[in-house]
Amino acid sequence: MTKAAGKSRERTPFRCVECGLSVPKWVGRCPECQTWGSVQEAGAPAAALRTVTAGPVSAPARPIGEVDVAAASARPTGVAELDRVLGGGMVPGAVVLLAGEPGVGKSTLLLEVAGQYAAAGSALYLTGEESAAQVRLRAERIGALHPRLFLAAETDLAAVLGHIDAVSPGLLVVDSVQTIGSPAVEGTAGGVTQVRAVTAALIAVAKERGIATILVGHVTKEGSIAGPRVLEHLVDVVLHFEGDRHSTLRLVRGVKNRFGPADEVGCFELHDGGISGLPDPSGLFLSRRTDPVPGTCVTVAVEGKRPLLAEVQALVAGTSAAQFPRRAVSGLDSSRVAMVLAVLQRRGGVRIGDQDVYCATVGGVRVTEPAADLALALAVASAARDTALPPDLVAVGELGLSGELRRVAGVGRRLTEAARLGFTRALVPPDCGPLPAGVRATEVTDLGAALSAVRPR
Repeated sequence: MTKAAGKSRERTPFRCVECGLSVPKWVGRCPECQTWGSVQEAGAPAAALRTVTAGPVSAPARPIGEVDVAAASARPTGVAELDRVLGGGMVPGAVVLLAGEPGVGKSTLLLEVAGQYAAAGSALYLTGEESAAQVRLRAERIGALHPRLFLAAETDLAAVLGHIDAVSPGLLVVDSVQTIGSPAVEGTAGGVTQVRAVTAALIAVAKERGIATILVGHVTKEGSIAGPRVLEHLVDVVLHFEGDRHSTLRLVRGVKNRFGPADEVGCFELHDGGISGLPDPSGLFLSRRTDPVPGTCVTVAVEGKRPLLAEVQALVAGTSAAQFPRRAVSGLDSSRVAMVLAVLQRRGGVRIGDQDVYCATVGGVRVTEPAADLALALAVASAARDTALPPDLVAVGELGLSGELRRVAGVGRRLTEAARLGFTRALVPPDCGPLPAGVRATEVTDLGAALSAVRPR
């Protein structure tokens, strides 16, 4: 082996913090994910790592049964729907990353949380996007004024740490982490290097002092969290704040949670007086009408542990371009809708290939789970035949490409919620387990049997 070859083998590789691609030398733009400034030095050479010796430990290892669990106990925030997503509340020292589109209501929600938290302990709200006066006006509007809620407008990391030293809060809210920067770190505020350094510093302070911390993050055009993906690995909880600007409904969806379930959803309603939780939001996703209308079918979706009734609507109309019929989707997965339409025409005998088809959900809710396939197929068939379905019917089931109905999880829990809201009939796949009383469930094996079960006699 030549000397040059030995040096090249010991050279430290570089790795993209977004996609993990390893490259032999630094480049400004990752050749895999096309992200600028994401390629960083991966770490020390292997030869240097082999020379590392054992050092002092921060605390001796103990039997797992002797570890005190009080440090990981959650404290309620005062907002029940947020506590549901967090797994009971905020854990001291936990760091939560909340991401959402601009204007969806993140600042309003966190100001409400900080005001509720201040009733039992001090809270510090740091804003880098608005002035202190603007935040104060919002707090007055939503009733979040409290003497132990402290407010500061800062964009410098050193000043942020100074405020933390002065207040010693139990809850820290940083809105947003992309606006905080440090002159000691290269790059501008919001860049990959700055965001990583600022987040690491805030996490270190939160862990050292036991401060429950919420960081607000921006999102990209695709809806993912902006900045390096390493942030999602560093924090303890990742939440997505979702909602349509034209609807008052807001959803906080858990993506990662080290202290509780990672698939829970909290429902909120945004109004002039602020934001409030919706412990029973199913009524928002059902239309109110006296007479049944063709093209509608109700299903029961499960978000986390919560069953939610959702109404699927469909409209089938003649098209002016028979070769290219229109397919418009709102609130549903477009690829899933295309598959269901193909199965409905091929296996169900419903001719919609030369018709325009419009599919949507009611109330701004987004239903993407396969359990809504049967309700979507029945709604489209009802619209194509111009025949209304029974108003007390719910449909739950996944549709296969051969037209068979597959089992879905939690059918009993779904039908219990449907019975609570007055539905008495249900179409479900076979072998769903014990079903609740109060709902007359009909097991159907395929799409043809489901269409026959709802066809008028």
